[in-house]
Amino acid sequence: MLQPIKKTISLPDGRTITLETGKLAKQADGAVELRMGNTMILATVVSAKEAGEGVDFMPLQVEYKEKFSSFGRFPGGFQKREGRASDYEILTSRLVDRVLRPLFPDNYHADTFVNITLYSTDGVDIPDALAGLAASAAIAVSDIPFNGPISEVRVARIDGEFVIDPTFDQLEKADMELMVGATYDNIMMVEGEMNEVSEAELLAALKAAHDAIKVQCVAQMELAKEVGIAKREYCHEVNDEELRKDVHEKCYDKAYKIAQAGCADKHWRQEQFDAICEEYIESLPEDVREEKTPLVKRYYHDVEKEAVRRCILDEGTRLDGRKTTEIRPIWCEVDYIPGPHGSAVFTRGETQSLSTVTLGTKLDEKIVDDVLNQGKERFLLHYNFPPFSTGEAKAQRGVGRREIGHGNLAHRALKRMFPEDFPYVCRIVSDILESNGSSSMATVCAGTLALLDAGVKMKKPVSGIAMGLITDTDNAKYAILSDILGDEDHLGDMDFKVTGTRDGITATQMDIKCDGLSYEILERALLQARDGRLHILNIIEQTIPAPREDYKPHVPRIVTMLIPKELIGAVIGPGGKVIQGIQEVSGATVSIDEIDEGGYIEVAAANKASIDKALEMINAIVELPEEGKVYTGKVRSILDFGAFVEFMPNRDGLLHISEISWNRLDDMATSGLKEGDTVEVKLIEIDKKTGKYRLSMRALQPKPEGYVERERAPRAERPRRDGDRPRRDGDRNDRGPRRDNRGPRRENRENRENNTPAE
Repeated sequence: MLQPIKKTISLPDGRTITLETGKLAKQADGAVELRMGNTMILATVVSAKEAGEGVDFMPLQVEYKEKFSSFGRFPGGFQKREGRASDYEILTSRLVDRVLRPLFPDNYHADTFVNITLYSTDGVDIPDALAGLAASAAIAVSDIPFNGPISEVRVARIDGEFVIDPTFDQLEKADMELMVGATYDNIMMVEGEMNEVSEAELLAALKAAHDAIKVQCVAQMELAKEVGIAKREYCHEVNDEELRKDVHEKCYDKAYKIAQAGCADKHWRQEQFDAICEEYIESLPEDVREEKTPLVKRYYHDVEKEAVRRCILDEGTRLDGRKTTEIRPIWCEVDYIPGPHGSAVFTRGETQSLSTVTLGTKLDEKIVDDVLNQGKERFLLHYNFPPFSTGEAKAQRGVGRREIGHGNLAHRALKRMFPEDFPYVCRIVSDILESNGSSSMATVCAGTLALLDAGVKMKKPVSGIAMGLITDTDNAKYAILSDILGDEDHLGDMDFKVTGTRDGITATQMDIKCDGLSYEILERALLQARDGRLHILNIIEQTIPAPREDYKPHVPRIVTMLIPKELIGAVIGPGGKVIQGIQEVSGATVSIDEIDEGGYIEVAAANKASIDKALEMINAIVELPEEGKVYTGKVRSILDFGAFVEFMPNRDGLLHISEISWNRLDDMATSGLKEGDTVEVKLIEIDKKTGKYRLSMRALQPKPEGYVERERAPRAERPRRDGDRPRRDGDRNDRGPRRDNRGPRRENRENRENNTPAE
């Protein structure tokens, strides 16, 4: 007998979220079904009973997947089934992972898998904002040890008001959008983008999000209490407290001296730190050395971490000798390589990005075909992190989750400063050549430089900086670090990345690894980040003060035009023959897209002559005929009474026999015209009712001297025959010739149709 348990959470705008367990996936350690409107997510968690041999970390895997059937769609591709995760699914998985991972006990090392699946959606509510809540609820109702619960919400500012978990339509109007993950007590993760907001505005958004998260955490606690499952007992570590104490006593002072040395070379520091550990291991008796080595390395890691943190807190000395607010030396250079349309090198300390910009046409757009997101992207940023950037000797494989996440952050930092109505598709590629601290922020700076070098008229240049934090809660001490090193990120309590212009923040990402981080500390970190951001912007502007006036010579030139919707088909032609012919003749690339205003045409080529030829051919198709204008046309057919001439593409007009020459022609055989001839004609009349065109050749010829236009003979009266209708008073023959009266009668009829009184 099923006995599901439900909890309902109310959002400020009246929508509700329902959590239910005990009905689906009951063999998982924990499973929760989440519903919000027509959105339904199933989250499951399974954790191994024992840890793997030699594992001393938390082997957590979070997978978020969206079923195409959830939105009534078929997957693309030949196989018609879901394949590898999309970028959107990977980014959502990372958002959940970053909040969950720090909250598992430090000594818990069992393989743990969290699966979050979207089974239903209507395209109204955004499901990624619900994934963290579903995952945490599944862990809450399981026996897996966890220092949660947590939840995640999206907070957006719309018309000056904060909205929790906005819909897709609402999000389009937001000038600030953040995903926030937190426990009841502390914010753990932040990621989002915004339109140059202030530090105070960002903090206000975080507070609004945290208030909503607290309600969702309480609901999970109540759900777990009703389920009543006790957390499992485990033993994943075997410790030797005497050995731990001995390692600390014999290694701490040595490690402190290395931390105090202030050497900027990370490889030297690592070698020195490693030598201390190796020296201690060598001092152990041979019969226990192999057995004790894993424990020594674990305990020594704690010693090294303590030494580095105490050196910063007690002396204000960082690993490379800098002050807490000091930025590492920076050098940068633009136009570094000739082939790309823009390029730059940005080097900050031991972190270096070589970034390039390529400008392309509409045909280079990225096609997005996710479950809920279909469209095209014109601004792309790709981030690559080869192993040699950190001195690792291993092969470079495909793009991983790290590359996608870091690239996404840099993309969000720059995209709001990208010019609107930019005619080109733009791709930035950042290759990290060296790494020791925040290569994503180096990508933002190098990307800005490369865009300016390419002549892209950015709204404002953007820079980025990574902030760190070292805390001592027992003694109420902390240190905020500007431009953190890789080791300071690894051994510290916070990684807070902030990007922006001189006027405000454009993107941020924060991961917090400690409890009890106050808003006061966050505010100080943001203000210190602003100083560092402006310092880097000064260097960027000294390198290239403004975008280049023009694109480089090898950049394809693009011209755009708008045509009426009804002419789109004429430009494309049957089976695309017309547009293909334009490209073949002109050598230009032509693309056309239907928008609300009409047909948006983009013509691109490496030289002006190709563009001009393509435009000439397009204008000939879309141009509207004008009375009195002279055209060069081709004779399409010969009839007894004249010829039909194609004077514009797909437009034929009648060239009457009387309009070929001032001389009288008895028949078309004497005209000298034949099919296929090219002739110059003048458009002398457009019939507004029928849309037919009358052409003339003689109007372009000089009128013969003394030429007299012949009068048309009157129509002969037909003699009456027996059986004809008797004439009435005022019949035609009593009112004069028919032709003379036809005009006024037609004119009166037209006046009546137009509701205009006849004169």
